[in-house]
Amino acid sequence: MDILSGLENILQSTGIAHLTWGQLVMIAVSGLLIWLAIHKEYEPSLLLPIGFAGILVNIPLAGMGGVEGILGLIYAVGIQSGVFPLLIFLSIGAMTDFGPMLAHPKTLLLGAAAQLGIFATLLGALALGRYAGLELGLRDAAAIGIIGGADGPTAIFLASRLSPRFLGAIAVAAYSYMAMVPLIQPPIMRALTTRRERAIVMRQLREVSRLERILFPFLVTGMCALLLPAAIPLVGMFMLGNVLRESGVVERLSRGAQNELINIVTVFLGLGVGSRLSADLFLRVETLVILALGFVAFSIGTAGGVLMGKLMSRFSREPVNPLIGAAGVSAVPMAARVVHRVGLETDPNNMLLMHAMGPNVAGVLGSAVVAGVLLALLG
Repeated sequence: MDILSGLENILQSTGIAHLTWGQLVMIAVSGLLIWLAIHKEYEPSLLLPIGFAGILVNIPLAGMGGVEGILGLIYAVGIQSGVFPLLIFLSIGAMTDFGPMLAHPKTLLLGAAAQLGIFATLLGALALGRYAGLELGLRDAAAIGIIGGADGPTAIFLASRLSPRFLGAIAVAAYSYMAMVPLIQPPIMRALTTRRERAIVMRQLREVSRLERILFPFLVTGMCALLLPAAIPLVGMFMLGNVLRESGVVERLSRGAQNELINIVTVFLGLGVGSRLSADLFLRVETLVILALGFVAFSIGTAGGVLMGKLMSRFSREPVNPLIGAAGVSAVPMAARVVHRVGLETDPNNMLLMHAMGPNVAGVLGSAVVAGVLLALLG
């Protein structure tokens, strides 16, 4: 009898005895993320650690994602506190060249127009919460809507503040759609523009002085501090990274932010997000709604940027190719590369990459400012 009891105790201590169908589903979902990272190379630096962490937190009895588990601690220290997204913004700022935007300031309008998806999806989420009986409040809707900005760190930062229970779904949706920019954006761009519009050749950008590059981050920080202090955590860290880059006197720090810092933080960010992929947190009807709304948000954001580009093309004295409006979403630099590729399909000699980088970096600022507005209103 003692032997049988011992065998039963051993069996009850195994993962197989406690594995649920929900955990199996989430392990399969995590495996899909890993497959997309390795086979398709969709945002591998994030989807790979997110996927593997998703497997770890769904192993019964391991306690990896709990309050005392390593992944749970990483989430609490780096994501729940908002530290990791802010450090990512510091590194992105160090890698960002505002020259194309400063050379063509009108592209700020394209970055602003691409944020349309955020507000449209916010209203859609509110409507679903009210009329479809889903548990989606205003704070949840705001966090879901930010997916339309195609800015993963901003989405994580805002979700950690406004809707922590949906952080995993929002983060996975944001980075998944960022990874699928080359698949989602081109059909929308072609549908909303004519061949003649896609063939418009833009003038060469003017040379931006070093003084302009140095003063710009201070100007943006000052304006943000006066008008929207709630956005300072994101915008301030972004501008700090850019100052490191443009000052030219701290090259070692700039390189560290662009390489070692972002690499280390990205690993921990992925693990922290993956800790939210446990079956009890992720397998809800609301999760599927979030994934669907995220797609809608990103699509509307792309369309908004292209339509603003068409408007500028019609009324601007200088030639403007409407395609660059699609780069107004914050997926830097992938969205700009997609614009360049679609432009080359129409005219192999039409180089749109640098022109598209203007609205692309403007989109990063735009999504951070929108996040600040939402935090100021709902935080």
